[in-house]
Amino acid sequence: MNVLIVTGIFPPDIGGPATYVPVISSELVKRGHKVTVLTLSDTFGYDDGSYSFPVHRIRRSIFKPVRFLLTVVRIIHQGRHAQVLYVNGLYLEAVIAKFFLHKPMVQKVVADWAWERASNKGWVKDTFEEFQKSRYCLKVEVLKALRSFCTQRAVTIILPSQYLARWIAQWGVPEDKIKVVYNAVEAVNGVQPAHLAMPPCVKLKVVTIGRLIPLKQIDVLIEAVSRLDDVGLVVVGDGPERERLEELALALNVAQRVYFAGMRSKEATLSFLSACDLFVLNSTHEGFPYSILEAMNIGLPVVASAVGGIPEIVQDGENGLLIEPNANGRLAKVFLSLLSSPLKRQHLATGAKRTADQFLLAAVVEKTEAVLREVRQ
Repeated sequence: MNVLIVTGIFPPDIGGPATYVPVISSELVKRGHKVTVLTLSDTFGYDDGSYSFPVHRIRRSIFKPVRFLLTVVRIIHQGRHAQVLYVNGLYLEAVIAKFFLHKPMVQKVVADWAWERASNKGWVKDTFEEFQKSRYCLKVEVLKALRSFCTQRAVTIILPSQYLARWIAQWGVPEDKIKVVYNAVEAVNGVQPAHLAMPPCVKLKVVTIGRLIPLKQIDVLIEAVSRLDDVGLVVVGDGPERERLEELALALNVAQRVYFAGMRSKEATLSFLSACDLFVLNSTHEGFPYSILEAMNIGLPVVASAVGGIPEIVQDGENGLLIEPNANGRLAKVFLSLLSSPLKRQHLATGAKRTADQFLLAAVVEKTEAVLREVRQ
């Protein structure tokens, strides 16, 4: 089977698709399939020679209308010999290219890009769920219509959670096109912990991973750390909020206890996880985040907001703790409780590792391969 995988992000970027695409591509190659990856990128000196499949990068900084047309052309070019398009981003570009290619298309959808774009532009302030049910100005409604149009063009939609499946069914996608395939991670052993230059007073090292945007609520994490002298925070990721967050850490006098690691490779990210005591994801919305699985795979207890698909993996009190996404002051209390109870942390860590062992990579690959085989030309 010849597969063209299209994605908006790829290593060294971080995020769900950047974690998923290299893994699923490598595993499909191991099973005898030919895979080509087409991605946007800020980096062109990255060593793609380590992959078992070709990676074609399009410079993200190109003027957007030009980049859009170039991406469509590149998908058409790379997709000529593909039997199926597997789209993990750049949905509109892929749909236009599909019109010329006449190839079956499978999409993996992990979020509502119309909501994300409208939120980032400041056009809407509503939550993901409110956005699905509300009416807006013309430009936002056009975005929503484009999102639904693109999704409806796929033969099959792969989703990482039942939560997302329920909402996407409301985009006009027939239920028989929707397949839920939970994310999974590769087993890791012997990860070398990163060296963290934290002050000696730090007894609990907390880590979070993600793009630094408002919905991740990193500022709330920093404020929680400022209330406890013996808690430190490692932030892995980058984004438009970084400068503001660094200024907040300085203003709250916790700059020495808040380390902004920036964007890191998968290996380096695992090292940061291994060096910490607790993983926290304080988002106001998530589909089914890879970062939680990666933390559990390392054996870290997890504290996460009870939103989106997170409750499908985090069982409160068993493998982590669930909190409300906007519970002011709650995080500091949770940190204090876990700081004073190593046994509770160990109980949650054991449950986390047990959970991660249930999300085996082989099962994800088999289910994804079966979907691609079913629709291929």
